[in-house]
Amino acid sequence: MIPLLAAASAQPGYWPFAVLGLCVALIIFLITVFRVHAFLALVLAAIAAGLLSPAGSLPGGLEGSHWVQAVELTTREFGLMAGKIAVVIALASVIGMCLMESGAADKVVRRFLAIFGERRAGPAILVSGYILSIPIFFDTFFMLLLPLARAMRVRTGKDYLLYLMAICCAGTVTHSMCAPHPGPLAMAEALKVDLGLSIMVGIVAGIPAVAASWVVARWLNRRFEIPLRETGGASLEDLRKIVDEPEDKLPSFTLSIVPVLLPILLISLASTFAALPDLRTAQPWLYATVEFAGNRNVALLIGTAFAMWILMRQKGLSVGRVCQLIGPPLETAGVIILITSAGGAFGLMLKNAGVGEAIKAAAAGHAVNLVVLAWVVSAVIRVAQGSATVAMLTTSAMVYPLMTSGSLPHHPIYIFLAIGFGAMFLSWMNDSGFWVVGRLSGMTEKETLKSWTVVVTVNSVAGLLVTWVASKLLPFGGT
Repeated sequence: MIPLLAAASAQPGYWPFAVLGLCVALIIFLITVFRVHAFLALVLAAIAAGLLSPAGSLPGGLEGSHWVQAVELTTREFGLMAGKIAVVIALASVIGMCLMESGAADKVVRRFLAIFGERRAGPAILVSGYILSIPIFFDTFFMLLLPLARAMRVRTGKDYLLYLMAICCAGTVTHSMCAPHPGPLAMAEALKVDLGLSIMVGIVAGIPAVAASWVVARWLNRRFEIPLRETGGASLEDLRKIVDEPEDKLPSFTLSIVPVLLPILLISLASTFAALPDLRTAQPWLYATVEFAGNRNVALLIGTAFAMWILMRQKGLSVGRVCQLIGPPLETAGVIILITSAGGAFGLMLKNAGVGEAIKAAAAGHAVNLVVLAWVVSAVIRVAQGSATVAMLTTSAMVYPLMTSGSLPHHPIYIFLAIGFGAMFLSWMNDSGFWVVGRLSGMTEKETLKSWTVVVTVNSVAGLLVTWVASKLLPFGGT
């Protein structure tokens, strides 16, 4: 270890890339060769990233030697990530179980099939999901709609992968392209791009990317089938019983959709209010109420209460019995929280190791197309540390000085698009979305790489092509 740290001090510009490569190789080796649990592999890789960081480079406030600091910082970053996602994942898991056990998810599926027909069920989920996912984080959005995909698979007996990817194709694009998601919101401010323009252009530019990934999703669905596995919520046997229930024994469509739509509407309303700062002064009580109810933890707690009430009403269960049923999905959620938090800690430790700064230094001084450069830097940071939001924030801060240092041949909105699309690239084992999609849907790591990773990468590459062509054909002036 000491010779490695000496090399780090001698070549600080290149060492972060070595740290990245070594840690990525470590994760792949542990998981694929030794079959180490993902949680342990990610924690070990995060600690390794800290150990391989140059001495004195880790943030202050930590006591002990460099080795002790690497371990302590990993646990601190793990806790920070868990604090952001734990409640959301747990509550969404409970909502999913209640939707399945009460028959609410199957009721929604039956309505989908009645209106659009079985052949068009996938596109219906895709289009509606693209609209519904605009105001809500992808992880939350996926967990809320997953029960619909599972119930659809039980009813139709096929195309589970297609229904999963219908949710993913739409949700990943809006997460990176449309405010009020935190990445696009902060990116528009950093690049000095009008927020309203960024939302409109982001939605329009995302359509071709979604269409491209949907074509690939249909191709993947024909190539291999993902079985419907037990995931800790309603068992497959219970799902089949629910599917065979007569229509009049299921909850109404309105009640069935409330636990899904209510959190989305509350979060969307709070996001809208946040974009109207004058309202805080004019109507402080109303603003505070909506802000509280629209907090994603509170909104999901309200949705959970409705879902539990529907299950109690439909099955005649007591609160105690429903809480017994909650146990298995919460156990599953606990594993997901551990893996997701470990992946987040790994990404943050790579950031602390200076990977982002090394990329910035490597890109400086080279005459390249800024659209392509912005996409490449965002994609590399995304692959390195997993978070699309971090990739967007880091890249926009790095690229903005390059935008203002000379004459930009096109509108800055194209840099915004390039960074957003780059932040979707190659989601793998250090991305929380990878584990949320894989674990909750019941897919293995290999299946998730063959489906989810491919789809989001197609989104990213197709988005780059759309952005580059539009910047040439419709530059709309420059700076």
